[in-house]
Amino acid sequence: MPLLNYLKIARPDHWIKNIFIIPGVALAWLLANRDIEAFHLIKFIAGFFATCFIASANYVINEWLDAGYDQYHPVKKNRPVVVDNIQLKYVILEYILFAASGLVISLFMGRMFFWNEIWLLVMGILYNVKPIRTKDIVYVDVLTESINNIIRLMLGWSILTSEFLPPVSVVFGYWMAGAFLMTAKRYAEYKMIGNPELAASYRKSFKYYSETRLLAATLFYAMCSTFSLGIFLVKYKIEYIFAVPVMFVLFIYYFILSFRFDSVAQRPEKLYKEKSLMMLVGLLVVLLIILSVIRIDALNQLKIIELLRY
Repeated sequence: MPLLNYLKIARPDHWIKNIFIIPGVALAWLLANRDIEAFHLIKFIAGFFATCFIASANYVINEWLDAGYDQYHPVKKNRPVVVDNIQLKYVILEYILFAASGLVISLFMGRMFFWNEIWLLVMGILYNVKPIRTKDIVYVDVLTESINNIIRLMLGWSILTSEFLPPVSVVFGYWMAGAFLMTAKRYAEYKMIGNPELAASYRKSFKYYSETRLLAATLFYAMCSTFSLGIFLVKYKIEYIFAVPVMFVLFIYYFILSFRFDSVAQRPEKLYKEKSLMMLVGLLVVLLIILSVIRIDALNQLKIIELLRY
């Protein structure tokens, strides 16, 4: 069905990625001392769908502008824009409808939320549209795509407060975590295609990447992320140190996933099907919730002693 094809290019199955708004809400609750009330839940639901609509607008132009490249990908060559008669005028209309719907909802969410949705929309243009098209630039492709992680963090944060911004350490760590995920995805794609020339035809940045460079970048982003998040926990909530081993195992497990042929790391929206990964995520979430509401005086006392020493 033609209408179904237009719906497919908006990728509603990718909306699950927007759960990355939740850590922003949790961070604001922890640092801004705001109680979560019923109207916050309503704001979260509205904000979630606003973000989904903006993301779908970005996906629409992504699918249309990538059609010429996706024909070289063993799976993406079957996308509707590649194989079916998708018309540009309806693609433009679909983009406008999704973008406008997201922005209209955002207007009722507060100034900070609205401008972050604008930012998300602009990043979709910078990432996909020439002459900039950052997805074609080696390393910049990953760093700009993972900026969406920062935006989702800020969107969640602004649901509870807009009086001040979250700490730089956690913002940078969240950005680098996104870069880790995206680079692992690139590695899994590159490895699956198995032909550097074909890979470069599908994604221009692959002309400059290699398996070694992608693996090195993946480890670099993981280290940057965990280091920055370590700064955050020492400064703001040292009890989180007990969750660090689980966080490290989570990074390592995802890294291992990228080595599998046709890895789920290529399709983050399908990660919920990876039971072991979901168990690790669940364990980390439970630990963070427990550690958020308790205070271990001995740990905080050690932190005070270290500060006094200097």
